[in-house]
Amino acid sequence: MTPQEIAAFVDALAAAVAKGDEEALRFAAAMAAERSRNGAAGSHAFWQRLAGGGYADEASLRESAGAVGVRLAPAYVAVSLEAEDATGSQTTAELRRLALDVFASPGNDVAVLESAGGIELLVPVAREVDASNARTAATLLPKTIAKRKLPLRVSGGVGGAGPPISAPQHLQRARNALAIGRRIFGPGRVHVHDELGAYTMLHGGASAEQLRTFSASVLGPLRDYDRKHQTELERTLRLYFSCGQNVKTAAAELNVHRHTVFYRLRQIAEICRSDLAAPHDQLTLRLAMAIDALHT
Repeated sequence: MTPQEIAAFVDALAAAVAKGDEEALRFAAAMAAERSRNGAAGSHAFWQRLAGGGYADEASLRESAGAVGVRLAPAYVAVSLEAEDATGSQTTAELRRLALDVFASPGNDVAVLESAGGIELLVPVAREVDASNARTAATLLPKTIAKRKLPLRVSGGVGGAGPPISAPQHLQRARNALAIGRRIFGPGRVHVHDELGAYTMLHGGASAEQLRTFSASVLGPLRDYDRKHQTELERTLRLYFSCGQNVKTAAAELNVHRHTVFYRLRQIAEICRSDLAAPHDQLTLRLAMAIDALHT
């Protein structure tokens, strides 16, 4: 039907309904239900195709979204969730209800797709603060479940935030974060891909260029701080690790008081957002410095 024919049909149907025509009322209800089913099926197919990398460019993606009535957000945060000891469709449905409640967003729908062991989400965000809030809500899911006393134990991963066309890449990062987190830290937690440091690189393998990029991203904040404030934080960290984390020896090498080393180490931890006593954070920092030494 052409748009003019559809408009004429709607006008005629509205007139019949206004007169109290019961048959017209039943027909209108059936049409609405069918349209609802078709719209839901169409939008689900759209999200599945997007998640699978089925769109070559932004234009074709937006055209398909418009055709099925999907209103795209500026960006999406990818989340992959699995229920541990899942008992079947009932568990998946419970996980879906929880996710839709936690990530509900006015104006844009959360896309939910079923995966092999759980669900995957594309959470709409408009600003970086929205993306940060979505990441925080995801990592707090285990606590939310415990607070609500739900019969679920969830593991998960959070990818990055990006425009709709980049959803497949961010979903893969979310899956990787789920796999890494479960293997390294155990089940029942949700991890953000970009906060897993060296593990993401070790999990997927990396080229020489990716290694250099990783090293620069880890050591960059320290170098920027040193340049701006004429400090020696990077050198202090290298000496601290090379002398077996002995503060007294590091202070002697730097020709400063040991209290100065302690102060610098606190600065380094804050700037790098790391716990220098944590083996996992040490791995990231030590590997970044080793890569830098090999490739510089």
